Amino acid sequence: MYYLYTPVLRAKAPRTYKKITIFRRTLFLYISLLLTVSWSAHASPKIETWKTSKGIDVYYVHAPELPMVDMEIVFDAGGSRNGALPGLAALTNGLLSQGAEGLDADAISSGFESLGAIYGSDAGYDSASVSLRSLTDETLLSKALENLKRVVSKPDFPKDALERRRARTLIGLKAKQQSPAALAQDAFMSSIYQSHPYASPNDGTEESIKAIKRNQIIDFYKQYYVASNALVAIVGAVDRKQAEQIAEDITSGLAQGKKAEPLEEVKRLEKADSIFIEHPSAQTHILVGQPGLKRGDPDYFPLYVGNHVLGGGGMVSRLFEEIREKRGLSYSAYSYFSPMRFKGPFLASLQTRSDQVDEALSVLIDNINHYIESGPLEEELIASKKNITGGYPLRIDSNSKILNYVVAIAYYKLPLDYLETFNANVDAVTVEQIKDAFKRRLTPENFVTVMVGSSEEKKEGQ
Repeated sequence: MYYLYTPVLRAKAPRTYKKITIFRRTLFLYISLLLTVSWSAHASPKIETWKTSKGIDVYYVHAPELPMVDMEIVFDAGGSRNGALPGLAALTNGLLSQGAEGLDADAISSGFESLGAIYGSDAGYDSASVSLRSLTDETLLSKALENLKRVVSKPDFPKDALERRRARTLIGLKAKQQSPAALAQDAFMSSIYQSHPYASPNDGTEESIKAIKRNQIIDFYKQYYVASNALVAIVGAVDRKQAEQIAEDITSGLAQGKKAEPLEEVKRLEKADSIFIEHPSAQTHILVGQPGLKRGDPDYFPLYVGNHVLGGGGMVSRLFEEIREKRGLSYSAYSYFSPMRFKGPFLASLQTRSDQVDEALSVLIDNINHYIESGPLEEELIASKKNITGGYPLRIDSNSKILNYVVAIAYYKLPLDYLETFNANVDAVTVEQIKDAFKRRLTPENFVTVMVGSSEEKKEGQ
């Protein structure tokens, strides 16, 4: 799955009778239709594409079942564009709705809420986005679109809003120091990606957040939030003509600009690395892995299906069985591939008592090595395929889920029939393909290992 996705902006509850009435009617209508509309378990969304007058790619799915529309404007403006200032992309994206065209954050928020609309924004490693969910009533939708256009095209980046956001981010970074999982994740990404932009935390560091100036945010916006660097995805109960007009309207205020420059590829790890971070906790968090695969990778389906058996299938996976069920070394153990524009991480992880770290880590690595050598049993593969394909209808049972897929397909240039052929591609995977892909793509002898926990607890248990 693609991971944009989107913390919504929620402000104070509306106080006027008119606003309350709109929300009640919206909620009643939405629930009523959910109870009466049946989604097809086998129908895949049909994706249509075109370009706006500014050359922006638009991806559209007609979904008439509910009188709602979801849309997203996506920019190549994620954390990989931070340069020497980690957190710059996230700070810029979060400030878009904090002041625009002379309106403050409360006025912008109320402008969405009074219409029963929901605004969202997100900045990941690869991209940044703004999104809107609205009823398709002409009056409500037109006003919501006007507000969205204002936010994305004419942000003010007010000084007071910047300082509030900076303070909130710094509080979050301090809290992060108390989370062994967050510390482990940052250390892991830093070690496997080294000099690549993926190595830096999206939310920045205390040093970088304190250093970011307003003019740097404005410059970042002007460089990356432009038509040549954008795409639009629309899913909902609007016809093609309406969708074309929506895409034109919400992007018409963007400067043309230039497409972002290509980034360097992820380098292969040449040697293993082991990192221990002292933290006063009874449990030690263990992460092992390496750069894995990118979106559109020819090995995607063998690795995805194969990992479902290894550690992606929850309580029926190999790692869970061997580490928790047989040995009781951890409450959970799992692994996953997270494909990105460049090679996203392969990661296997568990948490265990500090006095059991050596045994748990040994069992984890031994099972990964054995799986690379032997692959899954045929019955394991069959069960995993059934689990994956059986869950397909749930992946496209709402406009928002379809939108997430459409955005991923659009941004990573995946085939338009990706959803339609997904189950067939899963079913086509063989044991030999999994063994071949895992042997070629994973090198445990060069894994990065990160442990966050208490060395004193470990000593006391020995």
